[in-house]
Amino acid sequence: MKNHITKISLFILIGLLVTSCNTTKRVPKNKRLLIKNEISVDNQSTKDEEVFNQLYQKPNSSILGYRLRLNLFNLAKKNTDSSYKAKFIKNPEKYKRKAKFLSKKQVDRLGHSFWHEGIHNFLKKTGEAPVILDTNSTNKSLRRLRKYYFDNGFFDVKTSFTADSSQTKKVKIKYSIDKGNGFKVDSIKTNIATPALDSIYKNKIAASFFKTGKQYTESDWENERNRITADFRNNGAFFFQQNYISRVLDTINTNKKVHLDLNIKNQNIRVNDTSRTQEFKLYKINKVNIFTDHPANRSVVKVNDSVTYKDFNFYSENKLKYRPKAITNAVFISKGGTYSDVNTTLTSKYLSNLRVFNYPVIQYKVDPKDENGLIANVFLTPRKKYTFGLSADFTHSNIQDFGISGNTSLGIRNVFNGAETFEIAFRGNIGSSRDIANPNGTFFNISEFGIDSKLNFPRILLPFKTDKIIPKSMIPSTTLSVGYAKQRNIGLDKENFTSSLTYNWTPRKNKTARFDLLNVQFVKNVNISNYFNIYESSYDILNDLAIAYGADALFFKNGKLEIDQGTNGFINQVFNSVPSNLNVSDEDLKTISSIEERRKRLTENNLIFATSFSFSQTSKSNLQDNSFHVFRTKIESAGNVLSLFARASNQLINQSGANTIFDVEYSQYIKTEFEYIKHWDLNRKKVFAIRSFFGIAIPYSNSKNIPFSRSYFAGGTNDNRAWQPYSLGPGSSGGINDFNEANMKISFNAELRFNIFGNLNGALFGDLGNIWNVFDDVEDETYQFNGLKSLETIALGTGFGLRYDFGLFVVRGDLGFKTYNPAKLENEKWFKEINLSKSVVNIGINYPF
Repeated sequence: MKNHITKISLFILIGLLVTSCNTTKRVPKNKRLLIKNEISVDNQSTKDEEVFNQLYQKPNSSILGYRLRLNLFNLAKKNTDSSYKAKFIKNPEKYKRKAKFLSKKQVDRLGHSFWHEGIHNFLKKTGEAPVILDTNSTNKSLRRLRKYYFDNGFFDVKTSFTADSSQTKKVKIKYSIDKGNGFKVDSIKTNIATPALDSIYKNKIAASFFKTGKQYTESDWENERNRITADFRNNGAFFFQQNYISRVLDTINTNKKVHLDLNIKNQNIRVNDTSRTQEFKLYKINKVNIFTDHPANRSVVKVNDSVTYKDFNFYSENKLKYRPKAITNAVFISKGGTYSDVNTTLTSKYLSNLRVFNYPVIQYKVDPKDENGLIANVFLTPRKKYTFGLSADFTHSNIQDFGISGNTSLGIRNVFNGAETFEIAFRGNIGSSRDIANPNGTFFNISEFGIDSKLNFPRILLPFKTDKIIPKSMIPSTTLSVGYAKQRNIGLDKENFTSSLTYNWTPRKNKTARFDLLNVQFVKNVNISNYFNIYESSYDILNDLAIAYGADALFFKNGKLEIDQGTNGFINQVFNSVPSNLNVSDEDLKTISSIEERRKRLTENNLIFATSFSFSQTSKSNLQDNSFHVFRTKIESAGNVLSLFARASNQLINQSGANTIFDVEYSQYIKTEFEYIKHWDLNRKKVFAIRSFFGIAIPYSNSKNIPFSRSYFAGGTNDNRAWQPYSLGPGSSGGINDFNEANMKISFNAELRFNIFGNLNGALFGDLGNIWNVFDDVEDETYQFNGLKSLETIALGTGFGLRYDFGLFVVRGDLGFKTYNPAKLENEKWFKEINLSKSVVNIGINYPF
């Protein structure tokens, strides 16, 4: 019965789709559906997005050529209310029977139910009404195209269009543009009424957007106006506005050349009903007044405390709570300096970045005692000194069946009266797991807690001055952080201590730099005997080999190697019994050796004492910018300082020949990373995005490998989505371990994003990449990177996904398929795993790159 229902439902769905695929279903008689716009420029077809953006009417959106939203709209009934009533008009007895069984009121309400009305309203809202050709809009498009090319210097441009209506009830519009020759700037004549402004203009004329011989464009004119306005206002012209700039173009009988007259008028001053003009004045700053606790909702200024510090006047309604130097470091407006918009903006940005005040209000007024001077008033509204946060969640994971997690945080502003901020957060989790032995019958048998603190200074803290290297215009800051976390009955029950001293600054707009002078991490594994309970893949291989080679029966319990006594006993029997009585093959001996080496590495305590530098740059201008690039790089060095200390203090050398600090072998390596992201806006909510990444960490001197916390992994929701996290690689090894990692990574991701309807978006993606071992102690060639030949082991995953945009964040789901799996046999690498049973589902928040 269920099979029949499924088949019937499928036939109905196919029928509905076929019906809806009649794209002209809702096109009125004598009207035509616009299905395509074509534009040719000088008899050459163009796909220029900016040119197509000039068109008023565009065809219905499509996904890979299929007009989904139009077909959804066509599925909906035009008038659900009248169709519902018509059903009873034709059959009044049916209405009587329903009204007798229910009631007239309820029968009428059925007409507004989801099945009769709601689903059709949903389809109309989600879908897209057919775009009907409108000749008025076509003529508007012609005018906009003409203006677009006119504004780009083609003053003789001609435009026309033809309509191709060969298909029934459908039409294609072909726009034809004859640009003609572009007009080039031949001469520039200036008429600047204020001599002081004329001098500023001439000093910066090399930066002009207008050059002799360059084609004239309106965008150059707008940029030139902005440039001139900025130059004047940054050099004291406080009252200057862009509307004082005008231009006259002479193109008559000039042989395709433009003679440009640039005019800048004097200042217009209006007093009551009369107006007059005067030359613009260049203003100096006579006073800088800083009001440190001025309420934003109060216009009257009250002062009960004041102090003067280096020509800055501080006023406070209550007792002054800030050291003046901490605030003046953030103020770029100075007494005796020239008025400048840039300095005003920098001051606002820096004061906001202190996170002690709300966004400041900066006002200027002419000094009553000096008509050429300004008084700058900086009004600051302090934020609350203390902030408190509290949150709790119920959790479920593969580690715990049920858990409760909580976070609490305390923030303190202006800790030492120097605009410093201090944050401390406590986090904890208790959970229950049936997989853990629990002799006491305690319900909550696993736990994790941690504490993190961070102290931020709005300046560079060093024993010497850094103003010449990192000036305050780069908004520098120093952060000191300390953290501790401990686990019980989770993994190896790690204790993790972290500490860092970090300097941050912004060299230029959209560029950030970070220098970690100290980044310390100490990881202590408390429960190393639990290793083979966590890394089950390694245990299964070891157990199978122990059974195959007839290991000592004392090592087994219930037919399997006992953890930890049996696993250690078998490994010792293989390597330490003299002579060995197991006759293990060389291949299996290599496997057991690899398992034991990995166990030792992942159970040893780690001490990382690193220094790093990070730099990032982006061209993204705002949240709506879909054409931008991002570049990030990082270099990190660890262990060099500890190496010097170990040698100077004659620290012990352990059995493997490595130096130790306080009996812990410290890590020594150098690591570098490069990442590049590029987005292209393809118009109509389509974006093509790529990301490339390369990272390598090379151990040396005191280390033969990289700590787990500093290694690379592949797979997962933000990486190669056809593999689960940690399941890809290294190399062609096939990801046989539970958590596969290595010290080198290459990846490349590409994604085409498009809108389906409303806030629902789709994506097609391809992910290339893998991880390898290089310059470390891993000897298995399938794990290693050995030159360009190893690029054959790069994995390829492809797939598609859905994204729903909630505004503040995006929820996405991706379905990935292993298109090329380097771990498979030669004739099984390509396309053998493209089926739903072997696909991987990844759920994530926001876009992967």
